[in-house]
Amino acid sequence: MSKQAAVIELGYMGISVKDPAAWKSFAANMLGLQVLDEGDKDRFYLRMDNWHHRIVVHHNGQDDLEYLGWRVSGQPEFDALGQKLQDAGYKVHVCDKAEAQERMVLGLMKTEDPGGNPTEIFWGPRIDLNNPFHPGRPLHGKFLTADQGLGHCIVRQSDVEAARKFYSLLGFRGDVEYRLPLPNGMTAELTFMHCNARDHSIAFGAMPAAKRINHLMIEYTHLEDLGYTHQLFMKNKIDIALQLGIHANDKALTFYGATPSGWLIEPGWRGAPSMAESEYYVGDIFGHAIEATGYGLDVKLS
Repeated sequence: MSKQAAVIELGYMGISVKDPAAWKSFAANMLGLQVLDEGDKDRFYLRMDNWHHRIVVHHNGQDDLEYLGWRVSGQPEFDALGQKLQDAGYKVHVCDKAEAQERMVLGLMKTEDPGGNPTEIFWGPRIDLNNPFHPGRPLHGKFLTADQGLGHCIVRQSDVEAARKFYSLLGFRGDVEYRLPLPNGMTAELTFMHCNARDHSIAFGAMPAAKRINHLMIEYTHLEDLGYTHQLFMKNKIDIALQLGIHANDKALTFYGATPSGWLIEPGWRGAPSMAESEYYVGDIFGHAIEATGYGLDVKLS
């Protein structure tokens, strides 16, 4: 596969929710995302920048990940990657114009990763420079997106090696970055993979999970915005699963808080760029102590 026929960013994602009103308030007032409601009965959108949207919120009550949308540069790369997937034995549905328009892209295909997570590959997103991003609450800076995409996700996988091969086929690089000792004497291994300058855009480990998604990380450009978000979570008594800390792999200062759907959001700041070389860690630099349990991250990190 040529370097061009590869994913370049996590462009968008879809989530399903039981309580749309709670999500609108949470996204705008806690995180600073822009809520865009265009009158659709079954969905609204969340913006982080001048894209039409980065997150689609569907009102179907599953409280889970619906799909991840991975961007390629253009139609030649789209066609080449689709052929590569089919040659490797993956089922691929190349969408018609109406399906692509529903996602507000010029080209779209759908498949699944080995963990059963709906995976979409697209080119040509709609960018609304005529409608500048307007945060849901005042921000000192903005969200870090651009060529690093909207952030990263940890998703459920039962076969880590199959997942690593799938995402490698899409053009990702990466491997095990954490080997964490567990109280039962076993070791948890977490794989992190990148497709651009962000340290990782997708991650997974062989851990049982009730939901497809464990967490979504979004990154602020200013420390003040991360600090204020953390303060808002505490003030509003929203569960914090892991306290503030700095990861060893991406060097980001983050915390993990509960969303209205019961999975986690990881607001962060100052992530380091991805590395070409592989290395692994047995803990974080500091912090990320366990606070609220039951969110799938009850692992000592430092």
